[in-house]
Formats: sequence, C-alpha cells, structure tokens
Amino acid sequence: MPDWLTRTPEEHIQYDVDVLFGAWPSHPTDTDAAGLRAHLSRSHIRHALAISTRGALFDAASGNAETIAAAGDGLVPVGTVDLRDAVGAGEQLDALVEQGVRCLRLFTVQQGAHGDTPSYRAVVAAAIERGMVLLQDGDPRVFGGLLAGRGAEVVFLDLHGYLLGDFLLMAKGEPGFRATTRMLSSPDGIERVVGSVGAEHLVFGSRTPLMDVSPQTLRLRYARITPEERALIAGGNVQKMLEKLR
Repeated sequence: MPDWLTRTPEEHIQYDVDVLFGAWPSHPTDTDAAGLRAHLSRSHIRHALAISTRGALFDAASGNAETIAAAGDGLVPVGTVDLRDAVGAGEQLDALVEQGVRCLRLFTVQQGAHGDTPSYRAVVAAAIERGMVLLQDGDPRVFGGLLAGRGAEVVFLDLHGYLLGDFLLMAKGEPGFRATTRMLSSPDGIERVVGSVGAEHLVFGSRTPLMDVSPQTLRLRYARITPEERALIAGGNVQKMLEKLR
C-alpha cells in the first residue's frame, strides 16, 4: 500500500506548487526528475507543479523541453521564458500552451527583472491573454500592483509574514491572487489569511528540494483552521485552478 494512504488527512499534501529539479547555484542538491519524485514520495506529496532549473538559469527553451519530458507520474509541468529577451515571448507561450503547459513561472530575481520593465509587462500581458496561471517570485508588493485589475490567476511564491498585511489588502479585491504557505512561519500567519480573505487564497508551496519540507507540512497540519480549509490549502485550490485551465 502506498505510504500516503496510511497518513492522516492532516498530513496529506495533494499539490505542491513550488518545486524545482536540476542544478542550482550555491546549493549542493542536483536532483533530477526521478530523484525529485522519490523525495516527494518521502515527504508525502502526491503532485507537484515542477520546473527544470535550466529554464531559469541557462536557456528557457531547453529548460521547458526538460520540464515537459519529465511531466507525468505526479509532476505537472510549469514553463518559463527569459525576461531579459521577451521579444519572442508570445511564440514561446504558444508553444507551451500547445503542449498542455498552462502555468508560467517568472524568475524575476534570477533574471534581474525587479519591477515594472517593458519585458515584464510584455510577458505578463501575453500570458494573461492566453489564460495562463502566473507563478510569481519576488516581493508581492512590487508585482501585485502590476497584476491587479487584470483578472489574472497568480500565485505569489515569496510572501513573507512581514508582508502579510499588504497581501491581505490586495487579495480582498483580487479573487485570483493566492500565496504559498512557505514563508508564513509566524504563529498565526495561515490563520490570519484564512480569517481575513479565506482559505481560497492560500496554497501549499515548499521550494523542495532546495528547502526542507517538514516545517511547512507541520505548520499546515497544526494550523488552527477547519479540516475543509486545510484540504483547500493542501491541494483543493490548485485542483480547481488546474481544472479551469482544461
């Protein structure tokens, strides 16, 4: 019997939206897709929105090819484009959509696009036009204003507890804005989001294998929320989001 079937409901993670495989500077882990699947299984995570690091650090096209080749058996492919060379972004996004990739991760930190640049605006507009979900890194206060009012489906990957108040203000007017639980390490971070704007605005994200999964799974497990709210955060929200893209 698979190990995840023996776990309690509080320990199930149906979807992790922040997962990478491949080499990463300053980190000793160089995990291929097979190694990633084994790691996810040990961490009791059933599905992951995963992307090859090659697309972020070296070449978007070959990175996307690696991601798509690794898809399946629990891995949902996430594409990317190079924000330093966005002239042909529309064609790249069309190619991704044609191959069933409907999530786009923006590596603004690694690619030096720290705010409102022409390339960033062009990529975002093209992705939203194609109905793609944006996985947005960086400071939500910087990018939230650029994405608001556009009906965009966005997952903010780097919401720190110190920035929570600003995110709550944005999320009240943006049903498509969500954030991961990864950096909500304060004693009541998850509870504040659920109580203020609803569990629909949170998803589980770990940045595995670059970070330890255990503290985040435990934080969600023991959060003072209802089982229904926990189930939404642990995967229900992502499942609904992906179903809308089909």
